[in-house]
Amino acid sequence: MNNQVVTRFAPSPTGLLHLGNVRTALLNWLYAKKFDGRFLLRFEDTDQDRSQVEYIEAIKADLHWLGLEWNGDILFQSKHAAQHTKALHSLAEKGQAYRCFCSESQLGIDRKLATSRGLPPRYTGRCRALSSAESEKKAEAEPFVWRLAIHASEGEVTVPDLLHGHVNFARRDLDDPVVVRSDGSFTFLLPNAVDDAVDGITHVLRGDDHLTNSAYQVWLIEHLGYHAPMYLHHGLLLGPDGSKLSKRSGSHSVAELREEGLLPGALIQAMGRLGHPNMPEEAHTALQLAEFLDAEHVSTSSVRWSDEEMWRWHTRLLHELDCETVMPMIQPFVGDVQHERLAAFAALIGKNIERASDAALFLRLLDVNAPLQAEALPVVREAGALFYQHALDAWHANPEWKGWTAAVKEKTGCKGKALFMPLRVALSGALHGPEMSDVVAFLGHDAIIARIESAIMKCSEGQATA
Repeated sequence: MNNQVVTRFAPSPTGLLHLGNVRTALLNWLYAKKFDGRFLLRFEDTDQDRSQVEYIEAIKADLHWLGLEWNGDILFQSKHAAQHTKALHSLAEKGQAYRCFCSESQLGIDRKLATSRGLPPRYTGRCRALSSAESEKKAEAEPFVWRLAIHASEGEVTVPDLLHGHVNFARRDLDDPVVVRSDGSFTFLLPNAVDDAVDGITHVLRGDDHLTNSAYQVWLIEHLGYHAPMYLHHGLLLGPDGSKLSKRSGSHSVAELREEGLLPGALIQAMGRLGHPNMPEEAHTALQLAEFLDAEHVSTSSVRWSDEEMWRWHTRLLHELDCETVMPMIQPFVGDVQHERLAAFAALIGKNIERASDAALFLRLLDVNAPLQAEALPVVREAGALFYQHALDAWHANPEWKGWTAAVKEKTGCKGKALFMPLRVALSGALHGPEMSDVVAFLGHDAIIARIESAIMKCSEGQATA
């Protein structure tokens, strides 16, 4: 018997990959890796009206970007259509599935009546008593759906769950769910369950909003003669405000985050740690997260998403990259720079940026004519032209950082922030950044003179404007 763990990610290709999808994919991938198992990708594409090839390609690209590679060929639910139909017929032959001819108006009346009596608004089972002959005859002239015959006054369905323990559902509390719509298309329940059985899925990690669905699917799988997978129903992913995660409450598509320059590892880190507070800080890769995954103790309570935590990880991981990796990330924001100069620039500012786009804040290090940051210009003008003239004279006599600042301090009487900030701003264009001794070494003698002279000119421009 093969005891290998097999998990799956089964998105519907009806839209882009969003944060909720990422969590499902990641947890299943991590679990498979933890136990040296297999992670399958299956597109549930039976909704032909909404399923689109462009979304299939986009989801594949996003998973590649995140490093969540799947094992084997991509699976498509639509290719199992014959098995879905066979499963339905098998259940029908045993009286475990039946046609329902009730109209929407009739169902609405039944629900209102049940509610008025303080009862759950379940299906009454009106069509369940029809004989096969009666059902066949009515089907010739009337529209119908297919339901599973699950509701009963006695008996239980047990969902095997590693997080909640085995969860028992009394059949009297379960409905007779629709598995085939009146247009002949299957709902989620049967194809998803049959495919898990046929594909050999051993573990399914998904949100606890699917717990009741799992009860229906366990019943279905067992009545088809298969073994149900083990489930891990984790707490839901909510928005920062505690509401259901949506675009309005802060959800993003993976494509949007890619366009913003996010490092994929940052999304993996922020998402992989949700509901898993004991994950060690030193686990900085997806494989390390898998190693430390304690799936049986993932929180069953809802967790809140945080963009701030994601971008905090982005900055942390960005600072761990070597300059060769950082170079192509920052190049679009600094223009055409000679390779060696760009490498030195990346090495200089790499630990001082939170996003690749922040490289543009230090353009003055590459181009003396680059504009100062808005908050930096007042610093230059407050220091004044005389301060910078003294700095220029001191540089000619002391062309290294310590000697230069000591000479400027002696000439101007400035010290502390009043001494260092005007020099930083004149050379780098920014209020914060790398060590100034490193800035001086990067710029070199002539470039420093050019920037101090530029600062003197800006002071003069300010006086003329005033």
